[in-house]
Amino acid sequence: MLSKKDFELHSGKESLKEVIKAKLKKNQYDSLMGDVDYESELFKLQAELVDLQQWVAKHKKRVCILFEGRDAAGKGGAIRRFTEHLNPRSMRVVALTKPTEIEKGQWYFRRYIKELPDPGELVFFDRSWYNRAVVEPVMDFCSDDQYNKFMVQVPEFEHMLYEDGVIIIKFWFSISKDEQKKRFNSRLKNPLKQWKFSPVDKEGQIRWDKYTSYKEQMFSQTHTSFSPWIIIKTNSKKQARLESIRHVLSRFEYDRKGSSCTTVLPDPNVVQRYHRLISQID
Repeated sequence: MLSKKDFELHSGKESLKEVIKAKLKKNQYDSLMGDVDYESELFKLQAELVDLQQWVAKHKKRVCILFEGRDAAGKGGAIRRFTEHLNPRSMRVVALTKPTEIEKGQWYFRRYIKELPDPGELVFFDRSWYNRAVVEPVMDFCSDDQYNKFMVQVPEFEHMLYEDGVIIIKFWFSISKDEQKKRFNSRLKNPLKQWKFSPVDKEGQIRWDKYTSYKEQMFSQTHTSFSPWIIIKTNSKKQARLESIRHVLSRFEYDRKGSSCTTVLPDPNVVQRYHRLISQID
């Protein structure tokens, strides 16, 4: 354990690192330093997000960020890191429950349209209208006719939003089957996270290949020049959070960009624009 004297004698950052290194095993030291570096980078990037939000509000931009991916890919955790220091007056997180009987009789996109950003606002969708592209057909929650109609309409829907000035960023959080299973098991052991695990999650492992097939159809039919899919490799949650934030920051020329003295360009090994030839981990 580090004593008060250790901190008094080694006030410099590098000096203190050496003392800590001598006190801990290598794997403990590497883990600790990894956490310290992550928190430091996250703080800087969140400061950049605050600047971005102020620019969005000033210029009345409408920014819509979609988080899609398999269960346990880390979408919710990433959204929390995006939003925890933003001004709630010009930011919202949308996580819709299953549609009501009335909503089921309406045009599919209607329940999402009312959640789109107002001028000067950032809106984060924790799952979106793309439920109908993957989750619903995999779990038999929609008919073939409903699915086919959606796949025809969604590029036109997004093109109308694009022409009206709505900025859409579509993330797919990509996770391997083994890592998903590992996270499911971790949830079941943690009483604070057991609520996250549902029968649908269990079916996600069983229907993995069917999920993959629908995911690929979604990419091939809805990846467009005006609304592309951005794939985030998420087997490392912390890396995924940092790099997805960097991608969003890289999309805008906001005031004071880069003032936090860290790169706002994403790692191309983690963040990739969808392409049929790209090897995916899920």
